[in-house]
Amino acid sequence: MTARLVIATRRSRLALWQAEHVKALLEARGIAVQLLPMSTRGDELLQASLAEVGGKGLFIKELEAALADGRADLAVHSMKDVPAELPPGFMLAAITARDDPRDAFVSARYAGFAELPAGSIVGTSSLRRQAQVLERYPALAVQPLRGNVDTRLAKLDRGEYAAIVLAYAGLRRLGLADRARSVLPIEESMPAPGQGALGVECLSTRADVQALVAPLADAVTSACVRAERAANRALGGDCTIPLGAFADLQGASLRLRALVAAPDGRRVARAEALGEFSDPEALGRRVAERLQGQGAGQILAALAK
Repeated sequence: MTARLVIATRRSRLALWQAEHVKALLEARGIAVQLLPMSTRGDELLQASLAEVGGKGLFIKELEAALADGRADLAVHSMKDVPAELPPGFMLAAITARDDPRDAFVSARYAGFAELPAGSIVGTSSLRRQAQVLERYPALAVQPLRGNVDTRLAKLDRGEYAAIVLAYAGLRRLGLADRARSVLPIEESMPAPGQGALGVECLSTRADVQALVAPLADAVTSACVRAERAANRALGGDCTIPLGAFADLQGASLRLRALVAAPDGRRVARAEALGEFSDPEALGRRVAERLQGQGAGQILAALAK
């Protein structure tokens, strides 16, 4: 009998692209797949920042409920939206090959941050991006920007913002790469842990699903994302903290760079280290310790007040 799987996905155009991508990979292996599009709390609560309403985990809770009650067999997520700790009973069965992990500068009038006049409004939903923008350009005004990619671009086009910052991978996946006026170097805008990679989640009891999905995993991406997520987990595991982390392969070793920043950009802790490809979690913990030594604990403590 041909295997058949149901993928739970958000309804946004980008989420559907991501689910269709995984669907195509599975169908190429002879597996029949159908999608279960769903609306999530994260999609519906657009009037407040993610930090105020509970973080990026709001984008996946309804999908996990569909896995738990049997309506779906797996869910596809952008890894930057997946909390560092999954609820008991859930697991990541695969992390697929990473797309471009960088952030993009998008504007109708300006080619980059250096061209923006003082007081220009920059839109982003991320404290991480906000902190890094204000560290380099403190004269700019950063304001919250929620909604899917198309909604955010529409707000920019209506003149509500002088520029916005988005994940470049999302623009590429939607055929909108030409909207990026520039792609920001890792050194200027450290990505979120897992940015550019897709994760496939299922119940930890579903060995059948795990076996079908396992061939989609990319070994290098998986190791890099595991290191990034381990650093986040060691610092509290909250998707809303202003933390950037990016790992890449350096010969036979993994290099992990990370930062924790105050939202106003006035305090930034940075650290990096090399580690064993076979133990990315240890590398993540080591970099988190170095961040603590650079003052990350004080930055995070101030945020919690």
